[in-house]
Amino acid sequence: MDRILGTTLLHLEISVGNLLEFAVLPIAKVLVLCGFGLAMASRYINILPAHSRRLLSKLVFSLFLPCLIFTQLGKAVSVEKILQWWFIPVNIILGAFLGCLIGYVMALIIKPPPQFFNFFIIMIGIGNIGNIPLVIIGAICRDNKNPFGMDPEACNSEGVAYISFGQWVGAVIVYTFVYHMLAPPKGANSLERSGGSCSDIDIKVESMNSDYANGYSDTILIDDVKKEDSIVVPLLLPQSSDILPKVRISGGWLTYLAQSNLQHIFQPPVVASFLALVMGSVPLLRNLMFEEHSVFFFFYDSLNLLGGAMVPCIMLVLGGNLVGGPGSSQLGIQSTIAITFTRLFLLPPVGILVVLTADRLGFLPPNDKMFQFVLLLQQSMPTSILAGAVANLHGHAEKEASAILFWEHILAVISLTFWLILYLRILF
Repeated sequence: MDRILGTTLLHLEISVGNLLEFAVLPIAKVLVLCGFGLAMASRYINILPAHSRRLLSKLVFSLFLPCLIFTQLGKAVSVEKILQWWFIPVNIILGAFLGCLIGYVMALIIKPPPQFFNFFIIMIGIGNIGNIPLVIIGAICRDNKNPFGMDPEACNSEGVAYISFGQWVGAVIVYTFVYHMLAPPKGANSLERSGGSCSDIDIKVESMNSDYANGYSDTILIDDVKKEDSIVVPLLLPQSSDILPKVRISGGWLTYLAQSNLQHIFQPPVVASFLALVMGSVPLLRNLMFEEHSVFFFFYDSLNLLGGAMVPCIMLVLGGNLVGGPGSSQLGIQSTIAITFTRLFLLPPVGILVVLTADRLGFLPPNDKMFQFVLLLQQSMPTSILAGAVANLHGHAEKEASAILFWEHILAVISLTFWLILYLRILF
């Protein structure tokens, strides 16, 4: 008994000694990838201008992220595991709800700029439940003397399975609730581009007269156009879910609104999540797709390769959005500090209370330290990089999102080290 206790204490002592490495390593990787994105978007290289970054975000949203969710979740899930791991999605939903509630209270106190009110709430409420926890689990389990006392491969597989099972819930939240909340208010895009003020614009039109056939055209100011000679110019609508195109739908406006909401809900990552749950839960489909040397394993392997591009591509986009520097954000120093401090230092204690209460009520698998550790990790992460990707998709608050993520990931080196030490003290 003393030998077992001594071995456990030795493992814990070595792990605590390596906690700084475990915390710094994933954050350092994030910062390096963002640094490459910043360099590619700089005026010296200019490979990732704003238009290219937006296209890359859409590619991640439509292809890379769905592939990642499908391959990770489909291989990890089963009917038995769904019934056993039910508290993982509940933990994520509770974390998002409590985080947004606290974010709303903080927004009432701090009073950020009106066009960033919803943005303020989301940046506090929605944490990174997938990418950084995956890297942390991999870094901790790589050590043969990991605190969980498991073989490195078994430790990593178990942690990845828990994290992957929660990612589909995060995808549903991000691409339904967050997607709606981060939609720009009316006129927000034009105000941001003009630095917060509107100015008069001189518009030039081409008058199509008889000389046009001879290769000549007269350029005139729109003020000089007579009222009876006015023309209709199609304008692009702002990218806001609040503005619906006035088209004629046979089913009426109610049908159109229902169809519009369904389109927002069934985004590619959400569809991929449900497909993975179905195929992973049905033994026949699971054996055909996810088992090595099966008939369709080549298809799974191809999707797995595409999914691996999600994290670096998102990091490149977020780094590129910092081309003006984190100080180019219009959010304000006070709001930036409030979001960062609340997300990294005020929400984790709330998460600890949720997890310990669930354990006390018997909602968690008994004596599964890895399960509890993953739940605690999900409550202490910086803001989700997918929130930045959604902001980039909308074309609203991209620089603000990148600035928040930049400062959070810098300070996460300190916060994660503290919380990891505390979590191990709680669990062991």
